[in-house]
Amino acid sequence: MSIQLIGTRASFCPLARDLSTLCQVPQDAPLMTGSGEVGVIGLGVMGRALGLNLADHGCRVVGFDQNAKRLATATGGDSPIAAAAEIEQLMAALEAPRVVLLLVPAGAPVDQVLDLLGPNLAAGDVVVDAGNSHYRDTQRRAQTLRAQGTTFLGVGVSGGEAGARHGPCIMAGGARSGWHQVEPLLGAVAARVGGRRCAALLGPDGAGHFTKMVHNGIEYADMQLISEIHHLLRHTAGLDDRAIAALLSSWNEGELQSYLLEISVDILRMLDAHTGQPMLDVIVDVAGHKGTGRWAAAEAIELGVPAPNLLAAVGARAVSAHPSARMALAKRDQRPSPFPEQAPARLHTDLESALLVGRLASFAQGFELLRAGDARHAWGLPLSEIAAIWQGGCIIRAKVLETIAAACAEGLDERGLLGHPAFAQQLADHLPALRRTVALAAAAGAPAPCLASSLAWVDGMHTAASSTTLLQAQRDYFGGHGIERVDREGRFHLDGSEA
Repeated sequence: MSIQLIGTRASFCPLARDLSTLCQVPQDAPLMTGSGEVGVIGLGVMGRALGLNLADHGCRVVGFDQNAKRLATATGGDSPIAAAAEIEQLMAALEAPRVVLLLVPAGAPVDQVLDLLGPNLAAGDVVVDAGNSHYRDTQRRAQTLRAQGTTFLGVGVSGGEAGARHGPCIMAGGARSGWHQVEPLLGAVAARVGGRRCAALLGPDGAGHFTKMVHNGIEYADMQLISEIHHLLRHTAGLDDRAIAALLSSWNEGELQSYLLEISVDILRMLDAHTGQPMLDVIVDVAGHKGTGRWAAAEAIELGVPAPNLLAAVGARAVSAHPSARMALAKRDQRPSPFPEQAPARLHTDLESALLVGRLASFAQGFELLRAGDARHAWGLPLSEIAAIWQGGCIIRAKVLETIAAACAEGLDERGLLGHPAFAQQLADHLPALRRTVALAAAAGAPAPCLASSLAWVDGMHTAASSTTLLQAQRDYFGGHGIERVDREGRFHLDGSEA
């Protein structure tokens, strides 16, 4: 495979004369300074796809990757992405002020690339971290580069390979001036819903990656919920995958419509090319993860946000990572057992409703995490806009986001989304089915941690007198932490003395 290394500027694909028309952005949107070109560092799955998307919209793309094979794959043949053999060569090929997209693994690799970029950066350049970095790392990096006269944006990009190639959801955080430089390009390649671009500046440093982290926490929970429903249908209700696919497909026509349900249907209909068996029968039941869901769960704990669905989803993946222990224990206690006899139509309706309540709970918890993060960091997160851009391109796009966007636009009180009439009505309609489903799963010995967490959270949030009065007393009894009384202010000990 041949690689076209960069040479003269004329060797690149021609740039459209009217970038705003080509990108279909509003005529009054600020145009990118310079000639509409970008350097992409990291040409793996996402970097290559996003680079090709940018090139499709008339952008001149120069790519670099330390892995020679990835560089050759992304830039060889008739690829519109030109190859740079070194970072210095990439930077020299771009006209100032320059825009560089980083699509490298989170953590130390980002810092290593920034160290290499440092001597080549100049005032006015914009560096965009479009990977899944932790938002606190993004805040630190932005502060460091700002001191050097360079703008650093932390941009969450969701949609997987297909989204990056044909239209992702873009969640940006950082300086508005830097966003104005890159918005015409990133806005051009973003997904669109109803003519609206699914790309937005959500706040200062860290806001974009924080929002992407919460997005991924919700994603973990929704994936787990769908997987639990599948497990119940297959292993306790006795349906095969093709029958489950038909059922989920019908659900996807209604209130449960979502990208994750859609791809689940496709997966359930797949057959393994080597064995002819259903695809799920040949997949090891150990789930991997890259850390963003774990970060979201940890952040919820740090901020004191009750988000048990996010924690349960991470926990379920952790349980799956111990297959030998699970197999040894399963030999002693074979589970799950079949559901008790009941009308299939009723069971299927109950499971559909249970999934709906679980999804409502996951999104509500995620938006509470967004609100708590916003309160801590004073970002000014536009919750309604976040719900709006999540309706296209991203992994968690779903019909429920229409209701969430409207509710956030009206304003949320201390009850969050649970206090909105539309959510309250859906809970009233479908919560009994979730109760029956969790009870059936427990009776059958079928693990359903996210469904059970959804029920416990909804009940807990609707309980005026919680179980923590005894807990307060226990803490004071053994640790002298004090208690709060209902009849007077202050903190006291159980013996009546002041704490």
